Amino acid sequence: MTVEPASSARPLSVPAPRAGAGPTTGPVAVAAHHPPGGRAAWLAWSIGVSVYVLAVIHRTSLGVAGLDAADRFGIGASALSTFSILQVLVYAAMQVPVGLLVDRFGPRRVLLLGVVLLSTGQLAFAFSDSFGPALASRAVLGCGDAMTFISVLRIAARWFPAAKNPLVAQLTGLAGMSGNLVTTVVLAQALHSEGWTPTFTAIALLGVAVFALVALFLREAPDGPAGEAAQAAQPRLGVARQVRETWREPGTRLGLWIHFTTQFPGNAFGLLWGLPYLVEAQGMTRAAAGGLLTLLVLSNMSFGFLFGRVLSRTARARMPIVLTVIGATALLWAVTLAWPGGHPPLWLLVAVILVMGSNGPASLVGLDYARARNPVERLGTASGIVNMGGFIGTMITLFGIGVLLDTLTPGGTDTYSASAFRWAFCWQYAPLAVGTLMILRLRRKLAAVAS
Repeated sequence: MTVEPASSARPLSVPAPRAGAGPTTGPVAVAAHHPPGGRAAWLAWSIGVSVYVLAVIHRTSLGVAGLDAADRFGIGASALSTFSILQVLVYAAMQVPVGLLVDRFGPRRVLLLGVVLLSTGQLAFAFSDSFGPALASRAVLGCGDAMTFISVLRIAARWFPAAKNPLVAQLTGLAGMSGNLVTTVVLAQALHSEGWTPTFTAIALLGVAVFALVALFLREAPDGPAGEAAQAAQPRLGVARQVRETWREPGTRLGLWIHFTTQFPGNAFGLLWGLPYLVEAQGMTRAAAGGLLTLLVLSNMSFGFLFGRVLSRTARARMPIVLTVIGATALLWAVTLAWPGGHPPLWLLVAVILVMGSNGPASLVGLDYARARNPVERLGTASGIVNMGGFIGTMITLFGIGVLLDTLTPGGTDTYSASAFRWAFCWQYAPLAVGTLMILRLRRKLAAVAS
């Protein structure tokens, strides 16, 4: 028995009745809500997603600046990983509060606040010359980053019909990857030609244009009956009850573990450890390593488009996509790490990077499960809970790899060997195993509830 609904015609934002549940206004309100779609919807989404693209540029900027940051601040692998860990920790911790803010005050205000925090954090990072202030600035940046993705999904839920939401979610992730592409292609080159402070200052000032775009032109809901229905579907529940009711839905918890398990391998590689691994362990030039990181981004975008098209046609593809991505990622990393001498051939590195490109798009399937089981007034909160998963997994992986690299490297050594990276990257299998077990357990539970 599968956990997916028997027909994909059921609106994705209408939860199935739960035994013993009290009355709720969610399904009734959603039934009256028919988002129009069309050009106005794509325009609203495009303006919102511009903030998400900016956030991804900020988020991934350290991925190509890791070695420069280590030199600038005089730190080792554990301290370097702290930058990304803190940023991801703040991001994950902010997901539920941000979801509640979006549900209560609307995505437009939350996006504007997010742009201000992103620009402030990056500007402070540009002028930091010691570890402490730089660390604090990444925390501010992580807070701003946390406010973007959920807000864009909420805009999409108000503007697009439910059947289009999986495709729009994947397109949102795909658009975000264009920000990653800017980082790997443009930022990496700018760091070496212009230097640290001018490069990060320029990124921070991009926020001025994006802030003006959102403030002047974003309409977070359509005018007329559709927009009024969307607003009417939002009863002001207490914070504790809102979170409790959302968490009680098995689809929310399943979505969290899907996000946790599928996202972190590619995230940890792209955010921090990919460039050092390719340069120090595999002996590549920075240009060649940057090319492979660009391939990771392009693969992510391709899988995002593919998964979006498939999921918009049938919900039954959700779990097969998730399990296939987990299995392929685990298998290819096992072959890579087991390769004699710790120096796999280029074709194998390309293969594992291509497969990791599927990690981000597969994690968005978790949001589909949560959206299918929660009413519209809880979508922000549900998305926030699910969106914590991958970033918690990323944080655990970043920290574990950093600690193992320092443990396996003799004191006084400035670089890490292929052997050290080989054993440190084995840490990925701990969160991968835990997450897979939880997905299989909750899959059966959701099937029992749906039957």
